[in-house]
Amino acid sequence: MTLEIQFKLKSNPLYKQYLRQHSSWYRLLTRNPNLYKNFEEEVKDFYKLRPSDRINQMLDTIELLQTFMTSFK
Repeated sequence: MTLEIQFKLKSNPLYKQYLRQHSSWYRLLTRNPNLYKNFEEEVKDFYKLRPSDRINQMLDTIELLQTFMTSFK
């Protein structure tokens, strides 16, 4: 694994946590450092860090609040 990728992985706590849970990525990144972008995408999918995921979460929260407001009337 290249030093650049090691620094990137160690600088982000979510990446470190994901690597601990999915250790096969250690081997993949060591053998092929070009897979780093794939790794980032998988982490974003796993932890729901995409903008669309955040919007959906916000909409769910608003919907929940609306439900509470209508039930208190």
